[in-house]
Amino acid sequence: MLQYRQLSYTARGLLADLLSRPDGWREDGRHMADSSPQGRGAIRKALRELTDAGFYRVEKIRLPDGTIRTETHVYDTPWFAPAATRPAPGAAATGRADSPVVKNRHQETTLPASPADDAEPEQREEVREAVATLLRVIRPEPRLRLGQAEARELAPLVAQWLARGSSPADLAHALLPGLPTPMHSATAVLRHRLEHKMPPARPAAQPPARYAECAKCHDPVPRPGICRPCAGVTPRTLAVGTGADVAAAGAARVRTALRSAITGTRPAHVAA
Repeated sequence: MLQYRQLSYTARGLLADLLSRPDGWREDGRHMADSSPQGRGAIRKALRELTDAGFYRVEKIRLPDGTIRTETHVYDTPWFAPAATRPAPGAAATGRADSPVVKNRHQETTLPASPADDAEPEQREEVREAVATLLRVIRPEPRLRLGQAEARELAPLVAQWLARGSSPADLAHALLPGLPTPMHSATAVLRHRLEHKMPPARPAAQPPARYAECAKCHDPVPRPGICRPCAGVTPRTLAVGTGADVAAAGAARVRTALRSAITGTRPAHVAA
């Protein structure tokens, strides 16, 4: 609003003064002129500028008892599109520049809604955590000071870092060293580093290896059913030895069965 170059400096200063007033504040143009270095003519001209630009609107409302109340609405952005034809206020909406100023108590904010406001509760919590983490990481570096809105813009990238297992220390190591001089845009620098230094995604978790037992001899087999010796496909060779030999042979059979379950191949039978 202060950079709106179509307005004079007097009009912009007056608009900043009007917006700083509390809701329900009442003061007419005559009193505003008497309490400022500018005269009534300058204040009247500034109010006309604000009206033509859409920052200031005077509205007369007829109450049920027949009386007329004048309300003045002040906006931080034009209430009509600059390229459009300004809506004609009509006779009931016109008023003198010295009419009382009453800020609208029920006017909704003109700030654009954040995408996170429409997100699910889990997503909103994720954004809040990402914003808090980012602001905590960049706090030691004064050149990277961000506003809340700027941090929310970068929150989705920070959330991806956290989802991929990165810690705040990882973020600090990626964002803080070797900053450019001079720093023209902290937001642009952080976005570039968050995008180009993004860690790889975590590999998908492998399902645990499973095996089945033969329905007859309970030997491990790669899939449910009976083993080849019990089916009569291959002979069963029995090896007689000490307990350690039996344990070693059994362990070998288990390893072979697990390996075959992972690779999908059918192993040769290992003698018990």
